[in-house]
Amino acid sequence: MADQTHVLFVEDDDVIREATQLALERDGFAVTAMPDGLSGLEAFRADRPDIALLDVMVPGLDGVSLCRRIRDESTVPVIMLSARADSIDVVLGLEAGADDYVTKPFDGAVLVARIRAVLRRFGHAGGGDRADEAASDAAGGLLTFGDLEIDTEGMEVRRAGQPVALTPTEMRLLLEFSSAPGTVLSRDKLLERVWDYGWGGDTRVVDVHVQRLRTKIGQDRIETVRGFGYKLKA
Repeated sequence: MADQTHVLFVEDDDVIREATQLALERDGFAVTAMPDGLSGLEAFRADRPDIALLDVMVPGLDGVSLCRRIRDESTVPVIMLSARADSIDVVLGLEAGADDYVTKPFDGAVLVARIRAVLRRFGHAGGGDRADEAASDAAGGLLTFGDLEIDTEGMEVRRAGQPVALTPTEMRLLLEFSSAPGTVLSRDKLLERVWDYGWGGDTRVVDVHVQRLRTKIGQDRIETVRGFGYKLKA
């Protein structure tokens, strides 16, 4: 049991919660399922899961607020579940710190694939709070862009000498940019490299994460190239 990936699943619909829990357990995951945000937060603090699946609309503490609380305490990967592909739900969840989202109703196999893709990005080996250890294309050592320093071996970032706290997804995104400064990377290419999508994905995931990264490393550090994508200023 100790080597099982531990999933925290917060969903208020009894049928969806029970069916999804059974499906995940059949695929080898250990699942803690909670019906509301407050109990979900308690379970997160008590169990420190490897990944959290949070429905947006749950009572007590909604999924977006729960995601913020989790992100204040941990870099554990978070996937939001939404009954709508509505921009408001998606963007709010991503801005709160979620790494990805899945629209309900979802196919169990698709959900498992997305969970495993996120865990691969995080270099998962049983712990939810470690920094991302996944390999990147960036050269080893210290990269410097103006007042921005990126230690690609220690996975640390400093701006004007001060440490910058990045989530593993934000770090992977920055490493992709820093591996080819001045080169335009399309949203689809970033989805493939950072989010491990072998299929088409929602480019809003990229846009929101780029904006979150900009707020931490400087708004003018990453340039938007309209109609093509983004690039890190050399």
